Amino acid sequence: MLIKQLYTGCLSEAAYYIESDGEAAIIDPLRDIDEYIKLAKENNARIKYIFETHFHADFVSGHIDLSKQTGAPIIYGPNAKTNYEIYSSKDKEKFKLGKLTIEVIHTPGHTLESSCYLLRDENDKPHAIFTGDTLFVGDVGRPDLSSGNMSSAELAGIMYDTIQNKILPLADDILVYPAHGAGSSCGKNMGPETFSTIGEQKKFNYALQPQTKEEFVAAVTEGLGIAPKYFAINAKINMQGYESLDTIKHKGLTPLSIAQFKKLQASDAVVLDTRHANIFTIGFIPGSIFIGLEGRFAEWAGCLLSFNKPIILVTEPGKEEETIIRLSRVGFAKILGYLDGGFDTWKNAGESIDMIIDVEADELAMDIPHDPNLTVVDVRRETEFADGHIKDAQNLPLDEMNDIVNLAHFEDKQNLYIHCAGGYRSVIAASLLKREGIHNLRNILGGWNKIKEQNNITIEKEASVLN
Repeated sequence: MLIKQLYTGCLSEAAYYIESDGEAAIIDPLRDIDEYIKLAKENNARIKYIFETHFHADFVSGHIDLSKQTGAPIIYGPNAKTNYEIYSSKDKEKFKLGKLTIEVIHTPGHTLESSCYLLRDENDKPHAIFTGDTLFVGDVGRPDLSSGNMSSAELAGIMYDTIQNKILPLADDILVYPAHGAGSSCGKNMGPETFSTIGEQKKFNYALQPQTKEEFVAAVTEGLGIAPKYFAINAKINMQGYESLDTIKHKGLTPLSIAQFKKLQASDAVVLDTRHANIFTIGFIPGSIFIGLEGRFAEWAGCLLSFNKPIILVTEPGKEEETIIRLSRVGFAKILGYLDGGFDTWKNAGESIDMIIDVEADELAMDIPHDPNLTVVDVRRETEFADGHIKDAQNLPLDEMNDIVNLAHFEDKQNLYIHCAGGYRSVIAASLLKREGIHNLRNILGGWNKIKEQNNITIEKEASVLN
């Protein structure tokens, strides 16, 4: 028996490779499938099944491309309906994999088709359960992402029945392999570990404690933030299908001359610059949106960019393909090419450039008492802001900055000092503001981590939000 967790940190997503006697199964594959093919080849195995735990909302699965390349069927749990060929399994249906058995456990609640896959060893003893977004380490899946006509409370009620009847009866020693870890927006209270046991979850997971259905529904639905806008788009793509990643890469890996690049930009293509934040701020193509590969790149792209507009890229040389693959993971397909030679080509040709002024936190501390027009813009989440922020700062969470209305209320006389927690999100925010013609701004290096070290900056908290 071989179980391999393939964890992608920038999406907090776990896919799984399971193998026995030359037969392999993949659970919840990412869009780029080469690693699964490589693993099977290295182990002289044939990929026999592709299991999907549900219609994912936070990424586009690689199930269709993987099925076409391997001939393996795509298996969903009950109630799954798609525009492409799948095998819709029944609750408790079993699939043989070498000496192992994989049993479908229908676990609605996160979504109606959500299912877990119970892996039984060669003696038919339950060994591990792949729980998708039904059960996480420390949490359960949020019930507000794909409910059809059902409310979050109604789905949470269904989740309660699932936990009581399908999860809690399982043996304590069964390994738990979820689809996500900490940082994912598919839950609200995930622990840092990427696997656990049923016994540990019975002890420490708030959703598995003894409680009434009413108490469970309240606990699971309380404090849910608004789901990222791209979640609904990705879920739809996973239900309806998509063009192959090879096709997307073929278009996206088109090198563009400066003249071609400028023509596409003039025709309303979005210029996406994925270089490191520290490099971007010292020089970039005017109108560019920065989202650096060093952060949670795909998630921020999904939250902030339009899926309807074409994208042209500025990357570090050699990072073009990685950028395209990571964009495709959250459903972007209209990538028309990249600037040949990167930003240096643009700069060396004498084209106009823009920049963002970086300032240290101690400079901000010196400026606050002397500049009546100084406005601190804190782009962290509301809960981060509430836990401590500069007195009189404006909170404009980055994930709300895709709405142009939110960017239009600043006055020309304001001197904007923008910060996040560490400096990644603030550069994204600054690029968005610049793109809308707001140029009187500065980026605070090190963000809140450096600001809170300053003794002469007044800090406030928002107890009403934290409580």
